[in-house]
Amino acid sequence: MARKNLIGISERIDDANLAPGNDRPIAGLTAGARPSTAVGGITRSLSNITQKVERAQELERQLAEGLAVVELDPALIDASFIVDRLGIAAEAQMSLAEQMREHGQQVPILVRPHPTAEGRYQVAYGHRRLAAARKIGSHVRAVVRNLNDEQLVVSQGQENNARSDLSFIERSLFASRLEDRGFSREIIMSALGVDKAALSKMISVVRRLPIAAIEAIGPAPSIGRRRWFELADLFALDGKPEAADAFMQGREFQKAGSDQRFDALCTFLSASRARAKPIPWLAPDNTTPVRIRETDGETTLAFSSKAAPGFADFVRQRLKSLYLEYQEETGD
Repeated sequence: MARKNLIGISERIDDANLAPGNDRPIAGLTAGARPSTAVGGITRSLSNITQKVERAQELERQLAEGLAVVELDPALIDASFIVDRLGIAAEAQMSLAEQMREHGQQVPILVRPHPTAEGRYQVAYGHRRLAAARKIGSHVRAVVRNLNDEQLVVSQGQENNARSDLSFIERSLFASRLEDRGFSREIIMSALGVDKAALSKMISVVRRLPIAAIEAIGPAPSIGRRRWFELADLFALDGKPEAADAFMQGREFQKAGSDQRFDALCTFLSASRARAKPIPWLAPDNTTPVRIRETDGETTLAFSSKAAPGFADFVRQRLKSLYLEYQEETGD
């Protein structure tokens, strides 16, 4: 892939004895003084050609290994194929753009040559710095590496993990999206720096929650794992999911900060849960293997794995026959 018109890197491969020239900025070499003899001129020309080839080859090696920092046009860079954020506060993004305007970009982003679009690049990490560069109209400093999909997501996850700037639910959503794209749990664990048990919990909480609710709440940076599981429990007992949807569309909810939106939704669902009527049921052996709650639009059965291990699976396997029996009795 030809990059010489897209990047300026001569300052990265300085030679103490050679000044950068204007004719070949990718190699950073001048033609040298005019030789005093024809033989001397031929020798010097051959030497310069050899040096330029060697410098160009060295540059290609540095780019392939990610050792060279280059400047790229932000218009040529696309986002990662896996989204890892639930939005960025406008104030924080504006602050980053002003910092880069005043002090320059201190940390390069990581990109790879785009796997399907010739002449373009794809971000592994550094989306905020890329957006800030676009905002102020400058080129973006980047390291270019040849990465496959697995290497890209591992780099993306490890960078965010090291910077500790993703919330619990953002990391969990990132993990579930990776699994949905077919990445193994070993790769996801490597990307996020977590063990198998922690990863299972992260993915399970996302599976139990409506994605629309997660996106409506946003990153909720102060909300940890325990409270997200509590929210999932509230959704499981919510008898009117359409009411929760309407609540999240409300103006006050949308105007609030992300942490406040989480708290508001928990309060709303807790009130809905309090309105649910418990229906007492005692098994013939005087245990309570099932808790039954009823709202205006739904009846919920919660099976106790402690009181009757396996009873939930027993009922689940017989739902079809129970429903057919119900239809026969009611005539539906």
